[in-house]
Amino acid sequence: METLTIDIKKEQEKAQELIKKQGRRILVCASTGCLANGALDIIAKFKELGADAGVLTKEAKMSVIPTGCIGFCEQGCLVVIPDRKLTYVHVKKEDVEEIYNSLKNDTVVERLLYVDPALNKKIVNNEEMNFYAKQTRTAMKNCGLINPESIDEAIAAGAYSALAKVLEKNNQEYVLKEIEDSGLRGRGGGGFPTGKKWRSVNKHQGGKSYVVCNGDEGDPGAFMDRSVMEDDPNKLLEGMAIAAFAVGADEGYIYVRAEYPLAIKRLKLAIKAAEERNLLGSNIMGTNFSFHIHIKEGAGAFVCGESSALIASIEGERGMPRPKNIHMAECGLFKRPTLLNNVETFANVPLIILNGADWFASMGTEGSKGTKTFALTGEVNNTGLVEVPMNTTLRQIIFDIGGGIRNGKKFKAVQLGGPSGGCLTEEHLDMPMDYDQLTKVGAMVGSGGLVVMNEDTCIVEVARFFMNFTCNESCGKCTPCREGTKQMLTILERIVKGEGKPEDLDMLQELGEIIKAGSLCGLGKSAPNPVLSTLKYFRDEYIAHIKDKRCPAGVCKSMTHYEIQADLCKGCTKCARNCPVGAISGTLKQPHTIDQSKCIKCGACLNNCSFKAIITK
Repeated sequence: METLTIDIKKEQEKAQELIKKQGRRILVCASTGCLANGALDIIAKFKELGADAGVLTKEAKMSVIPTGCIGFCEQGCLVVIPDRKLTYVHVKKEDVEEIYNSLKNDTVVERLLYVDPALNKKIVNNEEMNFYAKQTRTAMKNCGLINPESIDEAIAAGAYSALAKVLEKNNQEYVLKEIEDSGLRGRGGGGFPTGKKWRSVNKHQGGKSYVVCNGDEGDPGAFMDRSVMEDDPNKLLEGMAIAAFAVGADEGYIYVRAEYPLAIKRLKLAIKAAEERNLLGSNIMGTNFSFHIHIKEGAGAFVCGESSALIASIEGERGMPRPKNIHMAECGLFKRPTLLNNVETFANVPLIILNGADWFASMGTEGSKGTKTFALTGEVNNTGLVEVPMNTTLRQIIFDIGGGIRNGKKFKAVQLGGPSGGCLTEEHLDMPMDYDQLTKVGAMVGSGGLVVMNEDTCIVEVARFFMNFTCNESCGKCTPCREGTKQMLTILERIVKGEGKPEDLDMLQELGEIIKAGSLCGLGKSAPNPVLSTLKYFRDEYIAHIKDKRCPAGVCKSMTHYEIQADLCKGCTKCARNCPVGAISGTLKQPHTIDQSKCIKCGACLNNCSFKAIITK
């Protein structure tokens, strides 16, 4: 057993005592989304009214604490009063004084409470809020509950306790076995067993080796990794340090896109503070173990989420994938043994070490252990960031946590796994979030993007959107991806314009299979997934576009046919006056008509009709 110069338990107790001095804590979400919504003004107003700044130096009755993302992004700005289990939503600067006075008087500002769409009632107690009650947070456990720029708050919440436990045991095999037995799989998309990867790097230790964190989150609408980096950076740093100990590395890199300035700022602050406390850097906690972490800012290329392209970018080369004939475990960054995992994977490590492998393995399914974070977006009432056990079903996420489909519309589909994922239907709603089961039906967990679609969504247009994204993000190194995605996009664009041909469907299928089989990296191999999955489950919608020249959802403008119903038209002339091309004619107080040869499908007539006389076909 190693003797440490830092008693982390005593440090934790000291930090907790300092937090008690803050009095009643007023938590204000200060993540990227809420900052854009005016969080800094809200924090400043609380301070102006007398709330302490939460600097942990003196006794206070109330302290305002800027936190990371609480997850309920749809309802921002968010103000949480933890001792009262109270959350206020859509808070503006003008609301702060009323909230502050209510806290002094122990009353509630009812107009700022969240209204549950399913129960149709205001929620006074957070434990009654399905959005939170149905979640199980591990990687995001501290997000929204601590000040991410205060290492004392992180230590009070348990930061670096797992690292201290590892260094005290001073046994690499112990760490490797705990990670293996936990069943943790990589949360970056591929789902490779984390323990297996760590052990393969451990076998090549002896000289210089590296630990690299992939924080290059490029999926549209996904922000799971960003939230951990912004909201609990010390958890990521601690997870990387434990990994470095296990594989014999003394240097690490966090590759994070420059479009995440707040994450970069908070990571740098956390690294500096941890080094000053001897929790990172040289001879950590008085041991022979040293680990230095650097930040590498990426330019935002989606392909740099691929491991070999990411490594090339850190080395100063163009971010392009390399053939996998040599494994990164033996020849990675700067041609040295390298361990690479994503943010969420590393964030799970400290809790596995503290609570044990059995604790983590008790959650999820047989093949997919633990929890997973998802960015829940689209046509769902409660959008935001959620973390659930891997055995949770799509139905539970969308209808229990997400509150169901907006405006009483019908559920149609869900795009799971980002632009490289697949589109699933109502028949899949009771499937658990299991890596292997989702792969069998043409989808993937991926990084955790989850886009919900309602009955008004055109599936063909969705496929075109994602194919356009991957086509633009292709690095161009290999022909199947470079040319194949371009050809698939051309066909899809033709179909949504009403110019599709019956043979296009077979061509899309064939191209998709060729691209998956022949592409060099994961971007190309998964790029056809949205098209192939929608062809499988929504083929009738493609046929309607091609054969009937009709978009069932009424989304594709080139196939939209506007008509005026004579029995409902009052002849007010409003539609004619707003038509930009003069396609509508008629006399005052008489039914009007649309000249289809002139109509440009802009929808101005539909939007301006007060009598619902205009329909689309």
